[in-house]
Amino acid sequence: MRMTFRWFGEGNDTVPLRYITQIPGTEGIVWSLHDVPAGEEWPMDKIMEVKAQAEAAGLHIDVVESVNVHEDIKLGLPSRDRYIHNYKETIKKLGQVGVKVICYNFMPIFDWLRTDLHKETEDGSTALFYEKSRIDGTDPFELVRVINENSALTMPGWEPERLQHLSTLFEAYRGVTEEDLWTNLSYFLHEIIPVAAENGITMAIHPDDPPWSIFGLPRIMTSHANFSRFLSLYDHPANGITLCSGSLGANPENDIIAMIHDFKDRIPFAHIRNVRVFDNGDFIETSHRSQDGTVDIAGIMKAYHDIGYTGYARPDHGRHIWDEKCRPGYGLYDRALGIMHLWGLWDAYRYEAGQGGQAK
Repeated sequence: MRMTFRWFGEGNDTVPLRYITQIPGTEGIVWSLHDVPAGEEWPMDKIMEVKAQAEAAGLHIDVVESVNVHEDIKLGLPSRDRYIHNYKETIKKLGQVGVKVICYNFMPIFDWLRTDLHKETEDGSTALFYEKSRIDGTDPFELVRVINENSALTMPGWEPERLQHLSTLFEAYRGVTEEDLWTNLSYFLHEIIPVAAENGITMAIHPDDPPWSIFGLPRIMTSHANFSRFLSLYDHPANGITLCSGSLGANPENDIIAMIHDFKDRIPFAHIRNVRVFDNGDFIETSHRSQDGTVDIAGIMKAYHDIGYTGYARPDHGRHIWDEKCRPGYGLYDRALGIMHLWGLWDAYRYEAGQGGQAK
């Protein structure tokens, strides 16, 4: 297992690279060019700038999250070919600088959804929270406004400019079914996977977050069966999954441990985090300990150990603890604690298997 840490760039992140370097066993950043609009080709000079910053801190840039997919591609519009061309050119550039994995998603309009960015918990920390009843009766325009007003930093998937296009996008998706989305995803995969393979990159689709339809929009990366279908759309090692235990874990019916075993050769990137799911469908993000949530993090780590996982991982979201002022879900303290908890589990399983305690 190769541990990484998501970083949003200088001026857009409260965590400096020198702090990430000090987290034991953490070797690289998970990064993106957040100022490049979806559908545009990434400039090489900006890619090289991030590479230089990371390498100066002793970190690699093997994993990108995300190269966003333009909505015209998801909608299957005639204009998609122009945006797919730009996507291919970006893949080629990332291959040239040594990127190994590109995480992306195929969620219509919204990359993720929460109703509260700073829900207070019993111990006084705050965390990202999803309140089902609010979603059922909330105007998406108002939700985008509230999300942005409660974060001083750019929130990927909730950029302010989305407010200018929400009406048009919702109208464009009117009548688009899950089967339409599957068809458009298949077209996209057949275009980009050969290019990724030629450039030494594995594409890794992220589950929908949360893994069900919101605001009547179709969502398809939600379950074991749907990931099986996804992998069959283009059956190639360069077509993989970002297995996110938090996103999938919001639906307790998802057996994440079974997914790890069944998809073991197609998981180049793992997001490992916990959520506590309530009976009414609400959920809140918790510490990484299994006891604190609904997701069996210890069992998940054992599954990764048992399959001999050598891919990339990151602790994903954390709580906001010790009065840290940070991007919602992406502070230093709780994610660093999460890494050490994951390494502790990993070391214990290595000892149990007679492999010694060195984390590899």
